[in-house]
Amino acid sequence: MDSRLRKWTILGSLVMILLVSALVMWNNMDRGGRPQRGPSQDSGEQASQEGPPLADSGEKGDLDGAAPDDGEGGSREGASPGQIGSSLSAFLEDETFFDPEINPILEAARDQSNRLSLMVTSVEKDLRIQIVDNEGKPVTGESFYVSLKDMGEYKDLDRDGIIYIGDLDSGEYYVELLPIAGYKVPANETRVHVKDKVEYVAIDDISLLIKTEEEIDAEAEDTAVAEAAADADRSEIKSFQATSGNSHLGIDVSKWNKEIDWDRVKGAGIEFAIIRAGYRGSVTGSLVEDPFFEANMKGAASSGIPTGIYFFTQAVNEVEAVEEASAVLELIRSYNVSYPIFIDTEGAGGNGRADGLDPETRTLVCEAFCRTIENAGYNAGVYASRNWYNNNLHTDRLEDYCIWLAEYRSAPLYQGHYQMWQYTSKGAVDGIEGNVDMNISYF
Repeated sequence: MDSRLRKWTILGSLVMILLVSALVMWNNMDRGGRPQRGPSQDSGEQASQEGPPLADSGEKGDLDGAAPDDGEGGSREGASPGQIGSSLSAFLEDETFFDPEINPILEAARDQSNRLSLMVTSVEKDLRIQIVDNEGKPVTGESFYVSLKDMGEYKDLDRDGIIYIGDLDSGEYYVELLPIAGYKVPANETRVHVKDKVEYVAIDDISLLIKTEEEIDAEAEDTAVAEAAADADRSEIKSFQATSGNSHLGIDVSKWNKEIDWDRVKGAGIEFAIIRAGYRGSVTGSLVEDPFFEANMKGAASSGIPTGIYFFTQAVNEVEAVEEASAVLELIRSYNVSYPIFIDTEGAGGNGRADGLDPETRTLVCEAFCRTIENAGYNAGVYASRNWYNNNLHTDRLEDYCIWLAEYRSAPLYQGHYQMWQYTSKGAVDGIEGNVDMNISYF
């Protein structure tokens, strides 16, 4: 049994014992709140002086006026009427009490803790099968097998509780989790429909795929490279830019900016913030929440600074782009987001899993992300440097979304249309330690 579940089960048992003990004590109290006593052998006092008579009054006592048998034909000397056993803590001396093989309560709890379920989803001609426990969390460390009816068996090779099967024809499938020692598997097959095309809607159970940095090698996975820095020139503006009309001065932040004093940021004149929700790992492709995301969202909100979101992509196809958008939508569920939600298409140093994508595939990834975000009711956008837009994307297909340009010059050379400009990565803002990315929005 899981140690945490065992502790809660034991605690629950102790609570029940205490309740029984309290009932026994209550039953042994008279109306004045004093403990009942039998006839005193030393004082000569009558039982009626301390409480109502049990045998002569004609009324039933706690146990119909009968004293418990001591097992040898007589009553237990000194035991109060209604008391069960001679010790309320005797269970602590029972070596079998906490043995789930003997105690039916603990056995039932263990049975529940080992019961498995399947969560199966399809985005496009694929199946993601997640093996979860009774709390809905993936079960890791086991070599699970599933069977697709008439197709064969599939193994959880990396033992992460997730089995992915691609290149399937659309239609109905039946998935069975095969028996494994120590667990109770579902008795029936799980029926699922494999979709023919991406529908650009959020994946309901995406939360099961979102990891924290404690679960991954963050140094290897979080490797985004600021492409705009290589293209910067000496005209880069590092100070606050003057704004007018519909333009606004803002920042974008992530874990690299560490802890932020958002009240001071507000006081410095910052009008909006684009906050990183997370990233997809450059090596394994894991979806990871930025460790400072929650603190930044709450801090900005409490200081009255409007926020947008960005997510660093390493998606290699539309399916993964929908996953990334779904992860963002899950993470922002509790927050008010008034600025767009951006997909950050920077490279990952040349060795990232998505660094070698051709412009067509990369554009499809951006479109899939943005369509999923907009189908959820938010404004979507794309972040990239001037060179990245020119060489790695078909920008004419992205014009319906908010274009966030990164170009560190006094005046951008980029010829396309853009609604937000990241003009430096070396700004300084009161309340933030070190360099800060500075932006101007034109909406």
